[in-house]
Amino acid sequence: MGTSRLRVYDWPAADGLRGGSPHLHTACAEGYVVLRGEGSVQTLGSEGFAEHPLHPGTLLWFTPGTVHRLVNASGDLEILVLMQNAGLPEAGDAVLTFPADVLADPGAYARAATAHDEASARARRDLALEGYAALRERVGREGPAALADLHAAAAALVRPRVPGFRDVWSAGPAAQAARTGEQLRALAEGRAGHLAEAAVRSTAPAPGERFGMCGRLTVWDVTAHGC
Repeated sequence: MGTSRLRVYDWPAADGLRGGSPHLHTACAEGYVVLRGEGSVQTLGSEGFAEHPLHPGTLLWFTPGTVHRLVNASGDLEILVLMQNAGLPEAGDAVLTFPADVLADPGAYARAATAHDEASARARRDLALEGYAALRERVGREGPAALADLHAAAAALVRPRVPGFRDVWSAGPAAQAARTGEQLRALAEGRAGHLAEAAVRSTAPAPGERFGMCGRLTVWDVTAHGC
């Protein structure tokens, strides 16, 4: 499970709302636990468009393919983000909702998706919102089937990375699941040897903040500890 703390961007967009870059994940579910502030998540998925309120204590999660846009209504929205398959999101399983012509060009997409400072992060967010606005309008007219083109473009963009995804998944989430299976078999047979390996681990966050898709990220690397 990947873990990070997110301070959602408070930059106003063309529609007057403050917040992050709409995107989807191609292989990972994502969960939010609201720590501070008020806002919402706008989503496009199998049920069309929806808006989900966020308040301190809210727990909300969504599956791969769900387009999500964080809206920072109070200006101080902070979230604990829990990502399935630690390592895969960092390996690039997310795709931003850029306009169709950018999604169709891997080189143009890579350039637009790169953010190394506030200016480039804002430009990335605004371009994703441009594509998102058109997509939301289309979903309103045609229903969830209108997401098929985005999903196909997302699959094409991440396809070259899938061998790397498999390596991350095999060494991390799949290995952890297999280890749990072994422990359950041992317990069913009355064996408890693995309990003697009990240990406690701790890690500090990586220094500084990153310009994430939806806000400024403080990141903990838990993959090295087998989480």
